[in-house]
Amino acid sequence: MAASSNSSLSGSSVSSDAEDYQPPIWKSYLYQLQQEAPRPKRIICPREVENRPKYYGREFHGMISREQADDLLSGVEGAYLIRESQRQPGSYTLALRFGIQTLNYRLFYDGKHFVGEKRFESMHDLVTDGLITLYIETKAAEYISKMTTNPIYEHVGYATLLRDKVSRRLSKSKQDSKKVTAPREDSNSVEKITSLVRRAALKENENHFNYEKAHNFKVHTFRGPHWCEYCANFMWGLIAQGVRCSDCGLNVHKQCSKYVPNDCQPDLKRIKKVYCCDLTTLVKAHNTQRPMVVDMCIREIEDRGLQSEGLYRVSGFTEHIEDVKMSFDRDGDKADICANTYADINIIAGALKLYFRDLPIPVITYDVYSKFIEAAKLTNPDARLEAIHDGLLLLPPAHYETLRYLMTHLKKVTMFEKDNFMNAENLGIVFGPTLMRPPDQNTLATLNDMRYQKLIIQLLIENEDVLF
Repeated sequence: MAASSNSSLSGSSVSSDAEDYQPPIWKSYLYQLQQEAPRPKRIICPREVENRPKYYGREFHGMISREQADDLLSGVEGAYLIRESQRQPGSYTLALRFGIQTLNYRLFYDGKHFVGEKRFESMHDLVTDGLITLYIETKAAEYISKMTTNPIYEHVGYATLLRDKVSRRLSKSKQDSKKVTAPREDSNSVEKITSLVRRAALKENENHFNYEKAHNFKVHTFRGPHWCEYCANFMWGLIAQGVRCSDCGLNVHKQCSKYVPNDCQPDLKRIKKVYCCDLTTLVKAHNTQRPMVVDMCIREIEDRGLQSEGLYRVSGFTEHIEDVKMSFDRDGDKADICANTYADINIIAGALKLYFRDLPIPVITYDVYSKFIEAAKLTNPDARLEAIHDGLLLLPPAHYETLRYLMTHLKKVTMFEKDNFMNAENLGIVFGPTLMRPPDQNTLATLNDMRYQKLIIQLLIENEDVLF
């Protein structure tokens, strides 16, 4: 049965023109099995049961034994009832007939019904989903175990070829620019392309910064039939059938998500704001080398603020800094931060520091924080710099590039120390806690580490030409 209904990709093709794009052939075997799965049949108690929980209906039979439940369900596939446990009064069990046996599951209710991770509005939905899962996993256990062995995601002659074909087509449509952008919604040539191959439309060229980024998968309930964009198989069940990347929209089975490469290409439509957004996610969504906040603020500061006394130490008005933040969140790289709008350069400096503070993962990431702190504790100057350099190499590429660019800028700030009174040590005091945060957020640990945080940033500034 599996062999006859499971189509391979050999039948799909990618033509030379994007208009003739053929989607992958979705595999129908698991969808057919879901259609064949037993339907739930509620066994109603003929008598009124005292003390019946208000969230159960007439399927509640009170305190009966397993044997009695088995007799009531016997011979009726998909039949179910709820009983109160004789061994543990006050706890409830779902008795469900499947195959040639009665299965018993401990039932829970917290506003929704559940026996495992999934939570349901009604018992009918819970049993329906359970029967689908039992039927598919019984009938297709071997098939499911092999779903990931021949994925369409990186299928030879499919994703690779399509990436080249679509990129070539898009390049022709942009004669005035060498940069290939993501397809517009009104583009007839690529409107059929789904999230599976949206990333294929981004041509690998000098304008594309190919930072690696893991997908941000979250459990998702799909309305209507959906197929996995990794293995091309149907995602079965009523709710929480799979996971969706909240950054790029890729839909896959939970088990398939383990095999998807770290090649997420975030969709700008899914990125709600600039501040508080993961650094790598932001730069990949905008296809930039660094966050535009960093580039634009540093450019503005270097144009008119390097000689400003107490630069980065003196605070700007909080309300105005929040205005700049809102402007970036709303307008992105079109945000207006020029002198006519914000004459006080400390507002721009404050907005830059706030961006770094708001990052969910600091520029110097939690994973390498301890390595930098340990490096700062070394007494031998050469060994200390070597250890810091080793730590820098462990940073994600987008974090490394952002830190390098910032340190180059701060080095310029120190060159105007006679005007701004900001040397590397002073800047280390300001930026240490901003760029580095301990993973456990322990107050005592943070206080103890402050001098080391300061020293790390100071050394990065003083030795930026050697360390980067």
